[in-house]
Amino acid sequence: MPSAVGFATLLVGLRAAALGQWIVDDAAVTFAYVRSIGEGHGPVQQPGADPVEGYSNPAWLVLLLIGRVLGLFDHGGWFGISDLALFPKLLALACVAGTLTCVGAMARVALPKRAPLVVVLTGALLAANYSYVVWSFSGLENPLYGLLAAALALRLVRGTDGPGAACGAALIVLAAALTRPDGAVLAAAYPLIVLLRWRRDAVRLALLNCGVFTACYGIFLLTRWLQFGLWVPNTAVAKAQEPPELGELAKVGALLGYAGWALVLLCAGCAGLVLARSGPVRQVAAVLCVPLALTLAAYGALAEDWMPLHRFGTPVWVLGAALAALCLTAVWDGARFRPRLLLGGALAGALTLSLSAQDLRNAGFRNEPTLSMCWVADRYGRTFNSYADQLELAPGATAALPDLGGMLLTTRLRVVDVAGLTDRRIAEAYAAKDKEALRTYVLREVRPELIHVHMAWLGKSGLTDDRLTAAGYVPLYREGAGGDYVLSAAVPGGPARIDAVRQWAKPRLDRMSHQKHHQGGRLGDCGAQLRPGQTEVRDAAAHGSTREAAV
Repeated sequence: MPSAVGFATLLVGLRAAALGQWIVDDAAVTFAYVRSIGEGHGPVQQPGADPVEGYSNPAWLVLLLIGRVLGLFDHGGWFGISDLALFPKLLALACVAGTLTCVGAMARVALPKRAPLVVVLTGALLAANYSYVVWSFSGLENPLYGLLAAALALRLVRGTDGPGAACGAALIVLAAALTRPDGAVLAAAYPLIVLLRWRRDAVRLALLNCGVFTACYGIFLLTRWLQFGLWVPNTAVAKAQEPPELGELAKVGALLGYAGWALVLLCAGCAGLVLARSGPVRQVAAVLCVPLALTLAAYGALAEDWMPLHRFGTPVWVLGAALAALCLTAVWDGARFRPRLLLGGALAGALTLSLSAQDLRNAGFRNEPTLSMCWVADRYGRTFNSYADQLELAPGATAALPDLGGMLLTTRLRVVDVAGLTDRRIAEAYAAKDKEALRTYVLREVRPELIHVHMAWLGKSGLTDDRLTAAGYVPLYREGAGGDYVLSAAVPGGPARIDAVRQWAKPRLDRMSHQKHHQGGRLGDCGAQLRPGQTEVRDAAAHGSTREAAV
């Protein structure tokens, strides 16, 4: 079994290696909080900021913080590669191995002799699923969520009798809920299975399970309220999650369509054959269906995500791949020669159709991966530090912008999050759909020396070019209808200095934009360290090397 887990993990790891050092910028926001907590500043986006829960993955944050305490994270580079990229990816690989170990343990209950085959097939299905690979190795909490979904399924497969099983399942769900808020949906899995089996103590065990989870999660929520004054993370306020409408559940169809309907229908047919027979395989498959259905429902209920490739689908991929591998193996194992040939041909055809269609959907991401930590560190963090130096802005200057993970790790400026994830006032304005309150707060109360807005944020925030001009801002660099702006009254040299900085910025930022949109989206390689005050804009393509300067 260890060799099967190792081989299956290797399959996923090899697919993930193509991502290079890419870490999505949203993950770097959590990294910034890890740094602040590790340096003793508390849960703030940067030293001196107000405490705001600008993350929704406290369990993942704790793992990264442990890595930092051990000197494995946010301490520099390994062989020239930043540990901000390498450590989360190694942690993700460990979660994948743990996930496959759980699948192997479940398979031993159902098909003891075929358990290694189930593990390898699960690993192959996960490796073939680009959505699973991308978001598991993005620096976000996805691999931990997938592992906890598999761990809960294993706990349920091994039995639900007794207080130990009830409490164990509750604690796993607690960890899932602290990894992603929608992980709380798994709290329904144990009570549903226990009550559907209906034994003498079913109600007592269900109540015990619910009581343990509710008590523990309630303590966490109370701690959150005492610390931040909110019952939900500030990110949830900023995104203004509303109750789902029936039509929005169609997202589940899109998720299954990404996996490929041919493959989904083939696996569903095998699952139907397994569930129609009695025996241990049926029992394990039936148990797997419960958390799978719950995670599908949670996916449908979540607000539409701006990132591609179904970022919130990770637990569905894990549980679905495990169920598919188990049922395919069981049907194969119980079939004769001709039915095996038929099943093998059908599987090969379904995989070909499904992966071909999936490849077309993946092309956009491969050509330009979702906004990376390294690109934001270069484009905003180091660039805005250079702006502040060349414009001779006063110490303690402020920058307002919507992309801030890499920015927080490299800037020495005070940062205001136009997206609202780490700023409570802006989050409340988005929740209330009050653009006027947002503009008043940013342009009159904060009045940052530097502002950047682009694309959808122009309309969403109302910080349009004409409003910025009316507030005394002038452009430093144009990017579509938005770009980089400076408060003209904050620049000692006036128009002449501003014009000089424009001439400095345009060729550099044009080159960076070209690299992002036409040269693979800058997968990574932002240096061994990301530290506040770095000012050199990295341009390895133009100079063949990179220099960094800390102020």
